[in-house]
Amino acid sequence: MIRALIVDDHAIVRQGLKRILDEAPGMVVGGEAVNGVQALKMIRAEKWDIVLLDISMPEKNGIDALKQIMDENKSVKVLILSMYPEDQYAVRMMKAGASGYMTKETAPEQLVEAIRQVVAGKKYISATLSELLLFECGSDSAKSPHETLSDREYQVLRLIGSGKTVSEVAKLLSLSVKTVSTYRSHILDKMNLRNNAELTLYVIQNGLMGP
Repeated sequence: MIRALIVDDHAIVRQGLKRILDEAPGMVVGGEAVNGVQALKMIRAEKWDIVLLDISMPEKNGIDALKQIMDENKSVKVLILSMYPEDQYAVRMMKAGASGYMTKETAPEQLVEAIRQVVAGKKYISATLSELLLFECGSDSAKSPHETLSDREYQVLRLIGSGKTVSEVAKLLSLSVKTVSTYRSHILDKMNLRNNAELTLYVIQNGLMGP
């Protein structure tokens, strides 16, 4: 029996996933967590065949949670299930240790197949993600400016680009205002941007704001 842990801050999403998995032969949802902090406690306390992890959550988001999960136990199988398109986070999450990446628009039967594949020790890579990973293997000169940023810098870029102030970003990411300001300066330098206006325009033009 495949025992899954669902990590998502939306109750309706957890209920939907639970229904899909409970109806699939040989699968059961053994637990639910509403953020990365709760998920880490449950992963430390029990053994799970697979963790279905969202990205955007309060307290500790999926990016930070995944890194800590992998630091503590690389054998944990994590399948990212997010509202964000693959071109925004998939490559970063796979490089951080995820076994697969799917959007929440994925058909139920495809999700079930991906879970079986990951639990069997394989990676779940869609056609879109496969192209992104091949591109990632190319030369750095072929990459877009935002692809040269660290994961934290990328988070700050998207938040500032969506209209958040430095103080709001600091609160969302549980960082100091000074730290976020430093990240902002690094982003502007790396991407050859002069100010928040140019940063915001870049985010909009490259479709990085997300749903």
